[in-house]
Amino acid sequence: MAKSLSKVQKKISKKGVNITSLHENSRNSQRLRRASARDDKLARVSAARAKVNQVVALVRRVAYFQAAAIAAPGLFDLGHIQQLIQRYLERDDEEVVKLEEERRPGRPRSTREDLLKQRKAMDEREYDGGFWMPDMMEAANLKTLREWNGEWTQLGILKYVRIAKSGAVHDSSFPPKGQS
Repeated sequence: MAKSLSKVQKKISKKGVNITSLHENSRNSQRLRRASARDDKLARVSAARAKVNQVVALVRRVAYFQAAAIAAPGLFDLGHIQQLIQRYLERDDEEVVKLEEERRPGRPRSTREDLLKQRKAMDEREYDGGFWMPDMMEAANLKTLREWNGEWTQLGILKYVRIAKSGAVHDSSFPPKGQS
């Protein structure tokens, strides 16, 4: 029966046993070690999953701008890039509308709908401060972006910028670290 460490500690302490004065090979100490190992494993798996999700999100973002770069010849000006960013921010709007229409009146939003709305809100907040993306205003970087093979390991050779909604452009680094 899998339980978290805090529940196991609580159950043992209810027996009237002081957790700090257990014999090292007693049943209770073994239960505590198993629960601690279980919590550590869950934390490691959760951290690894979050890292993979971040990697996938960054690769998808760069792939979106690569597709736009391949579709349009020449360099991009700031206005065109801001239109691309706006289209990127609105990428899930159709699915959100579909989910809202499918929901019966008076029912709570689905988890997927909540996730999409949170992601859009987070991306819009990022755009207000500076949206991280490959630099598409420089010819050499645009050529490299068009030739990118879609792999995470190749993303380090690109140059990145942060473009704010106000039009401010700042150099950035890879991988993005907050407001670099």
